[in-house]
Amino acid sequence: MRTVRIANGQGFWGDNVDEPLRLLELGPIDYLGMDYLAEVTLSIMMRQKLKNPAAGYATDFLDFARRALPLLVEKNVKVITNAGGLNPRACRERIFEIARALGLSGLRVGIVEGDDLLARLPALVAAGHELCNMDSGAPLAPLLDRVSSANAYVGARPVAEALAQGAQIVLCGRVTDTALALGPLVHEHGWAADDWDRLAAGTVAGHILECGAQATGGNFTRFWEVPDLANVGYPIAEVAADGSFAVTKHPGTGGLVTVDTVSEQLVYEMGDPDSYITPDVTADFTTIRLAQEGPDRVAVSGIRGRPNTPFLKVSASYLDGYKASGQVTISGPRAVEKARLAAEIVWQRLARAGVTFPEEMRRVELLGAGAVLPGILSAPADPPEVVLRLAVRDADRAKVDRFGKEIAPLVTAGPPGVTGFAGGRPKAQEVVAYWPALLAREEVEAHLAVSVEEV
Repeated sequence: MRTVRIANGQGFWGDNVDEPLRLLELGPIDYLGMDYLAEVTLSIMMRQKLKNPAAGYATDFLDFARRALPLLVEKNVKVITNAGGLNPRACRERIFEIARALGLSGLRVGIVEGDDLLARLPALVAAGHELCNMDSGAPLAPLLDRVSSANAYVGARPVAEALAQGAQIVLCGRVTDTALALGPLVHEHGWAADDWDRLAAGTVAGHILECGAQATGGNFTRFWEVPDLANVGYPIAEVAADGSFAVTKHPGTGGLVTVDTVSEQLVYEMGDPDSYITPDVTADFTTIRLAQEGPDRVAVSGIRGRPNTPFLKVSASYLDGYKASGQVTISGPRAVEKARLAAEIVWQRLARAGVTFPEEMRRVELLGAGAVLPGILSAPADPPEVVLRLAVRDADRAKVDRFGKEIAPLVTAGPPGVTGFAGGRPKAQEVVAYWPALLAREEVEAHLAVSVEEV
């Protein structure tokens, strides 16, 4: 029975840039997943694309390609990534440029398009798709002119299709994190679209892998038990055709793979454990069975699944005003008292200038005096220093910018001990708000397109 070895080398855009290469170098793998997208990432990519039509993808992936393409070709490892973001076609062209510069030929790169709904939103709303906010129930229509991105979460089938067409790299937009693993498994094992238990197993494997080192000791509650965390190995799932699999890492790397580390990743971003909904399947996480098979090896089995839903989730973002924050360090005796006085000075000086913010639109935090976990951890009665962080939010950009001019004067026109003015004068930044919604899956799947080209 063939076992497919799938690794994950990126848990987000900004993760360790060396780990994907180490996964290739240190041992055999068949597939390498690389996850770059979060809900806010696509809105950032959209701003980049508006400035430059050739942008809108994760540029870090190009750096990986420069370093890894020869090894990928030599070892015939296939890469599945959502680095394509809002512009997988442009990302593919850059990959081909790199391949040609390296003297490589015959590299086949597939792209998955159709998840980007931004241009279609007016027509969808006009056709009666309200795209109501899943939290508030409000319809999207009043915000249409402020929406900056809108992408449907796509499942594993287009990934499998690209692999079936011979792609060695598959560049996607907003596929689900779990599809980076499930797509190769559908392709390799031939799992049917209604093979719910196996699809659920592949989804769980993808969920364990998706955050990189979080499954191998990173961010682990009992961090003191994790050996050589600086050298932590990223996770690998060895998946059999029946859906059973083991989680491990390359020998000689740091970190830890135990029932506990895997369990902590399983409950990450977990809603209803009985119904973990993806475009491909509804997985029942309560059926998962974990067993320690040996050092740094956990067996996963027993997973059950149910049919997928008639809807796909849409992740949209929209402009919702402006924000700014600034901070200073305040040290010496009575540091907390001085920090609270400094905050009041800022609000009073702003009011004198005719600038006020509602209480819910301004924030005062005293880091070092119990601000992070209030009521959970006790703060020292008189800490020798605190960091005063002030923040505001408003629809009026000019008011937010005016706030930014009142932090620095605290150094000489505030209480004593104000030092460490960090980051320069705060400037207004756009607030990008999240809008989750549901859309009939046929409205997305009818527009999906997979293409594979060769350099």
